[in-house]
Amino acid sequence: MAEKIGFGIIGSGMIADVHAAAFQHTESAELIAVYGRNQEKTAALAAKYNCRACTSLEELLAIPEIQAVTVATPSGAHLETVCAAARAGKHVLCEKPLEISLERVDAMIKCCQENAVVLSSIFQTRFYRAVELVKKAFDAGRFGKMVLSSMQMRWFRNEDYFAKSSWHGTWQMDGGGVLMNQAVHSLDMMLYINGAPSEVFAFSGTLTHNIEVEDNLCAAVRYKNGSLGTIEVSTSCEPGFPRRAEFSGTGGSVTIEEDTITRWEFVDALPEDADIRREFGGVADAKGGSSPANVAVDGHALQIEMLAKNIRTGGSLLMDGSEGRKAVELVCGIYESARSGKPFRF
Repeated sequence: MAEKIGFGIIGSGMIADVHAAAFQHTESAELIAVYGRNQEKTAALAAKYNCRACTSLEELLAIPEIQAVTVATPSGAHLETVCAAARAGKHVLCEKPLEISLERVDAMIKCCQENAVVLSSIFQTRFYRAVELVKKAFDAGRFGKMVLSSMQMRWFRNEDYFAKSSWHGTWQMDGGGVLMNQAVHSLDMMLYINGAPSEVFAFSGTLTHNIEVEDNLCAAVRYKNGSLGTIEVSTSCEPGFPRRAEFSGTGGSVTIEEDTITRWEFVDALPEDADIRREFGGVADAKGGSSPANVAVDGHALQIEMLAKNIRTGGSLLMDGSEGRKAVELVCGIYESARSGKPFRF
């Protein structure tokens, strides 16, 4: 077996732990070191996953065995962290969203290009088997003319989630509320399957939390393929429910909740349709709907593995910087509509 690609983790919070755990499920990558501003958390993370704890970002980036890093810092600090890694010649796998504005995303992409390193964004929902099946059906034209593409995320976060964080619920470091932080995964999935939007109109509000950003938002969307849809997101809905997405066209309709398929019906049925309903049907787990710590590592492991193979052989990369940019563009357009009270056209 070829030598594994060495990785470092930048960040020491909850999502950094998910990154570290993901390396236990990879064949082409290994975790070498971690660095976070909180030295106590950094040391604990390093001890838990049997890797080196660094006391500075410079120390981690100077380790020759590290060829790539995963970035798990607050969203509004991604640009500086990613660019430091790029200038050190390290490839980058960055947590969602890439950054909190298109200007900062574009600066990040440019820096990685100038330093000839790969930039990839973590959007593990794309790797759900249910999502892969819907994408395959869409690309095969089974939906016919797309009519409606909508998503709903009714999650719950208690007040402690924001009170105990120095950056969650802030414009400066979180870049927004439920839309930018929690729902951005579902937005990426909608774009991945149904394509780019042409226009949005949105309402937002802070209804139940003591934060400066929105905890509830609704938007109407017109997509470039002519279909319409809605986006409905919240962190105020006790006790928290599975994310839901519905795709309907003249040829059929599909509903998915998390990685469970609750509807799979096409006018021109195929023999495998019954197998899909049987294997992927059922009742969906709420996953992160009620707890931010309820994050499976499978998707992260797949993206780490994909980046490691890309570094070694130049293989395909489902989520590069330009793909990660798309969800941020949609979020920013929705926020502009909610702010202005007018439709936003892309």
